[in-house]
Parts: sequence; structure tokens; C-alpha cells
Amino acid sequence: MGIKTYKPITPGLRWKKNADFSEITAAKPEKSLTTALKKSGGRNNLGRVTNRTRGGGHKRRYRIIDFKRDKHNMPAKVITIEYDPNRSSRIALLEYEDKERRYIIAPSELHVHDEVNAGEGAEIKTGNALPIANIPMGTFIHNIELTPGQGAKMARSAGAAAQIMAKEGPYAHIKMPSGEIRLIRTNCYAVIGQVGNIEHEAITYGKAGKTRWLGRKPLVRGVAKNPVDHPHGGGEGKAGQGNPHPVTPWGMPTKGYRTRKKKKASSRFIIKRRVTKRRLKK
Repeated sequence: MGIKTYKPITPGLRWKKNADFSEITAAKPEKSLTTALKKSGGRNNLGRVTNRTRGGGHKRRYRIIDFKRDKHNMPAKVITIEYDPNRSSRIALLEYEDKERRYIIAPSELHVHDEVNAGEGAEIKTGNALPIANIPMGTFIHNIELTPGQGAKMARSAGAAAQIMAKEGPYAHIKMPSGEIRLIRTNCYAVIGQVGNIEHEAITYGKAGKTRWLGRKPLVRGVAKNPVDHPHGGGEGKAGQGNPHPVTPWGMPTKGYRTRKKKKASSRFIIKRRVTKRRLKK
């Protein structure tokens, strides 16, 4: 993949940087592996907005991704590399020996006609899925399970990769993309390599309309509102973020305030947090 820049013949093109989609080999998805996707507009099952600045955007169909990789010891050939509007990474269409087709998250350096496999005896090769116990230390992995057989939950976005730091008993020490070191059971499956579309972070939309196509609405700053609408609102001149601010529209401290529960059950699996002790004291 490469990044495409534009001549600034319009204001929207001046700063725009987009993917050139050179790795895409199919224009349309496998219809049998897609399903309807209903937009929520940021609303929950009661119809109340629980996630602001969401709504609109282009109509999409969801691509059914195989996060479990449970067809063990059966080689599959990569048929196409495709664009997925529902995620930042690319997806790869696999065809197994029994002619069944499935989508997976496309790792970096995976190409059409490559062969991938899954299972305890699979080769240590990009795109293959193995239990963490069978993967050498220091290997970069993605699509990591947290519970055996549940399917991949971690390191699935574009460019993401975790690293196996150590193995101790039934657990492995995994360094996550955020820098957090976490204990994960060695019988959980993971995929070798790094997620593709690494240059995704270099993309610049260039104009507000592009983000609207993606279903993102404008977010108005609190200091630009009235006191009735936001704790930061009102005042003469540039005022608003004084004591005891900054806060959310509902008064919860933000910009560094820790919201994770202190007695959360999964905290015992975290060896090293992604933030340092010095930053936590602030």
C-alpha cells in the first residue's frame, strides 16, 4: 500500500492524503459472506444517545470475518485482498481445500495465491494461526484470543502487532501495541505477523465532508457553548476551562482522569500498564 497525495486545486485537496488501494484485487465482496448492517446513530436499545457525534454516513454491508480460525490442518489459498469499510485493516478471502470460503484480517506481506494454515502443527509463517505455546518468543503476532476458542479480540486494527516476551507456566507475557504487558493463556490462538495497511495512520481526510461519509458528525468544543449546555461554556472572552475543569458535559473529570475500575477482575492479568507511575500520579 502507498499514500496518494493531490495537487491543491481545491481547499479540500490541499492537505488530503489517501490510500492508493494498490493492494486491492477485488472490487466487490463475496456476497455469501456479507450481511446487512443497521446504523445505530450512537443510540442504545432505548433510543437514547450514548455515543455523541455519530450518525449518517454511507450505507455498508458487514463482512463476516473468521476470527476463530477453527479449520485446523487444512491449507487455504488467498483468493483476493479486499477493502472493508467496517475496519481500518484490509481483509483477505481464503478458499480451503473443501472449497469453503472465509474472510480473515489481512496481515502485512500476505499476497494473492499465498497459502495459509491453522492448527498446532502449522508452520511459523505470516498468516498462519497457532496456539501461543507453539510460537517462539520474540515473534510478532496479531488477532489474539483472550479466552481459548472464543475468537480473536486483541491487535486487530491496521498496523497492529503484539510481541511474545516470555512464557511462564500456562501463561505467556504479551506486549500489546499500546505498550501494556499482559498475561494470556498459552492455549489461546494467535496469528503470525503484523496487521496490514500500516500506512493507515498517515491518511488525512482533507475536508469535513469526508468524515461525514464515514458516519462522524462534528464535535463542538465545550468552551464554545453556553453555560446551560456545558460546564466550560459562557464567560467573557476565552474562558471556561478553569477550576475544577476540564470535565465532560456531565461533569466527569477528563483529559487524563482514570475511569478503569480499581477492582476489575482482569487487572490481575496486567503486569505492566501502558502508562507509567509518574503519569498516574498526576
